[in-house]
Amino acid sequence: MGLFRKGNDDKRKFKMREDLMSFGDDYWIEDEHGDKAFHVNGKALRMRDTWALEDGQGREVASIKKHSLGRDKIVIEIGGRTATVKKALVGIRDRFHVEVDLGQDLKVHGHIADHEYEIERDGDKIAEVSKKWFRVRDTYGVEIEDDDDTVIVLAVTVAVDALAHD
Repeated sequence: MGLFRKGNDDKRKFKMREDLMSFGDDYWIEDEHGDKAFHVNGKALRMRDTWALEDGQGREVASIKKHSLGRDKIVIEIGGRTATVKKALVGIRDRFHVEVDLGQDLKVHGHIADHEYEIERDGDKIAEVSKKWFRVRDTYGVEIEDDDDTVIVLAVTVAVDALAHD
């Protein structure tokens, strides 16, 4: 089942705009009902690229930071835990590795620049990112298998977008 189609209601579905992922920009992530579910708040006045992922009520649920010295990695902070997103150095297809503090690491692979990729944990797909679900230009969807993974998957998607389109 694809994003925003009937059936398979247990998956979380979100819509993102690819043209808004740039330094200092703010944008909303909409859910499958078109409601503003999360806000990506770009911190334009910082010395490094920094974004805050906020829930619909404006509470920060994740901090996403790209340090000027670490051009190939972004650190995500969620509830006192960290995850580091790094671009893999080998392979034909785009790949990223997410080292999760006190948890299982994630793998991101596919055609990142085209917004056609999957996020996996221990070989199991936990999310899919795709433009094929929309006819609207510069829009792509994120379909998340388990609601518990929503914040980490959306934060990883923001980080991968930043690293891939740097």
